[in-house]
Formats: sequence, structure tokens, C-alpha cells
Amino acid sequence: MPKKKALILVEGTRSNGPLYVEAAQRLGLHPITLSADPALYDYLSAENIEAISVDTDNLDALIRECSRLITTYDIAGITSAKEAVCATVGKLCRHFDLPGPNPISIERCCDKFTQRQLLATAGAPIPAYRLAANATDVESAAAEIGLPVILKPAVGIGSSGVRLCRNVDELAEHTTYLLGGEHIWLSSPKILVEEFAQGPHYIAHTMGIEVIGIETAEFGPPPHFVFREGIFPAPLDDDEHERIAHVSLSCLRALGLGWGPACIELRWTKRGPVVIEVNPRLGAGPEPIQLAYGVDLITEHIKLVIGEEWNLLRRHSLSAAWRSLLPDRDGILDWIDGDCLAAAVPGVAEVKLHVEPKKPIVRKGDYRDSLGHVIAVSPSCAQTEAILQRAVDLINWSITPFPTVRR
Repeated sequence: MPKKKALILVEGTRSNGPLYVEAAQRLGLHPITLSADPALYDYLSAENIEAISVDTDNLDALIRECSRLITTYDIAGITSAKEAVCATVGKLCRHFDLPGPNPISIERCCDKFTQRQLLATAGAPIPAYRLAANATDVESAAAEIGLPVILKPAVGIGSSGVRLCRNVDELAEHTTYLLGGEHIWLSSPKILVEEFAQGPHYIAHTMGIEVIGIETAEFGPPPHFVFREGIFPAPLDDDEHERIAHVSLSCLRALGLGWGPACIELRWTKRGPVVIEVNPRLGAGPEPIQLAYGVDLITEHIKLVIGEEWNLLRRHSLSAAWRSLLPDRDGILDWIDGDCLAAAVPGVAEVKLHVEPKKPIVRKGDYRDSLGHVIAVSPSCAQTEAILQRAVDLINWSITPFPTVRR
């Protein structure tokens, strides 16, 4: 009897993790998640998905686990939805002679300072930047670049620890936060100090060396960079689209990427498109692309991972938009409702809540702040935005602030 074909997923994510599991099953694969803490991903237990506890920071431990699994399964491929382990996945794929990304390119890309250096050498348009290891370095770098600046960890994900500093007080405050023990570092503490490139924000979604489409996205209120809403495809004219696509592909070449998915974040400034960041993974929400173009990027990525032929051909051309439900205060979530009403609005494709009543809401200033999201689709951008607004207006919640401590 032939062995069951398995897809190994190293770690997961709240947004794309369940989509990878579902896509693998549709392709007739048996998904197995390897995680340092499988309990982090509630969709695994909810769907009774096989999960194995293993130290995913330890390449040898992962090799041992995959070698053990080979005795039971035919491992068709190894991949991940989580950027932090993409380089490790590349090394695993090489060890088992499976299709996968170049781990050296991924590691360089995930260090934002190294990424900046490689992009600068290639002549890509990027903001002015400096690397800082302490408060004195931060202060002098900000003085050289000129306020406002953005402070961010050189290695990090999901806008964690990223903040706009508009004056010296905010600069000092955030430097203390990053270096004072509160921020959880994914590497040795190194801060990137960057010029604040101002203008509309765009995300180019790529697979291989092809730009699938360009999304526009907006953030919630400063000083943090928490995505609030987006439209796919972005309403761009041909010249704007061509310039963003050209810059995006030049970034992939400069960083040695071009296998599998990536998303390139840019701002359209007075000097045209400026590259903010290149991420060697799928964007956090591929559903709008599937709704607008009929291209399921996760399924096509898995096909690439298991060595099958992929297909990025558009099936149709619609307009999709999404809105993240962001709280305006910390406290206890008393109630949240209206999601069923919102889901019933014609043109609404998905309404998902990430929280339950009576839970504490503590904003982190990053992707974890979202209470949920709504996605809508229609033939036109204006119609989609109207549908989305109608649905979002039906969702309400109440947060009781934490009691203030009297001294």
C-alpha cells in the first residue's frame, strides 16, 4: 500500500495558517504542522489536524522529526506561512532534496539592515537609513536623517516595535522601550533608524518573478503602523502600475529572491515609488487576490512546493477590499456583535472575528491589535468600498477601560 502524501508545515499563523491546511487537503495532501507550541494555533485542534511539538529553531531537531515522518509518509513538500522560519524551511528542503527557497537569500532579506544595504547597492529607491545599537546611536542617526523618523527592530515581523517618532521625546521614549527590556527581540538588539517616506502605501504581490497584482493599503492612526484597510487591485494608471512593478522585480533580483511568493511594500512619494520593505512570503491576507482575480496563491504556492505545475492565470477581474476592526482603547471587551448581519450584506465575502467577549484588549501597536476583519467584492472599486462600509457599520463592540490605579 503506497504511503500517504504529506505536506510539512513548519509553524503557522492566525491568518494564513488555516488556509495552507485547507489548500493542502484540497490537493489530496495530509498536512502535518511542526511547532514549538502547537496550542498557539487553535485551528489545528478545531480541525483535528496532525501537529507535532518540536523546537523549530533547531534545524537538527527538525531534520530528525522529518526523517522519522518519512518512515510513515511520503513527504511531498515542506513549507511555512511564517516569515521567521522561512530560511529554516529552505535549509530543510535542501537537506531532503525538495523544492524550496534559497535560505541564504531569505536570511539576508529578513535582516532589514542587510536588506537595505543590498537594495542600496542595486540602486533601488529606498529611504535614508542608519543602524543603531544604543540610545546615542539612535539620537545621532535621527539628527543626520532629520525628524520625523521611523524606529524599527532590524529583525522583526508584523510591525512589532515599529514606531513613527515625530520629536525628540518620542524618539527617546521608543528607544527606551526597544532597549529597556519590554520589547521581545528575535535577534540581537539592533535598531534601524529610517527616514519617514510619506505618500500612499502599496503592496506588490509576487510569485516567482511575476507581479500578480498591486494592492493599496492604509494604516490606523500614528505613531504605529497597523494596517486598517486595503483595496485590490489598487486604482493605479498604467504608468504608476508599471513603475511599481519594475521597482518590485528589481528588488527580487537584488535580494536573490524569485522562488515562491514575496510581497514588496512601497510608498508613492514625491520622487515616485520608494521601497519600504521586501517580505519573502505571501502577504498576510491573500483572499482579496483570490476574490478579485480568481487566483488562489496559497494553492499555487503549495503546487510549487511539491513540484507540480502552477497557474497564475486570472479567471476574472473584480475589485476586492478589506477592513480591519481596530479598537480605540484598552480594556475588557464587554460584547461584540453584528458580524452575522454584516456577513449577510450582498457582496460581503468574509467576516471574521478574532476575539471573544469578556477578554482583555491590550493594544500592542502591531498586527495583533485587530479584533477581526471584513472583506467585500464587486465589479467596481467604488461599489466594493460602499458594500464594505455598509457591512462595517453593522459591527459594534463595547470596551470598558481598565480601572485607573489611584496613588
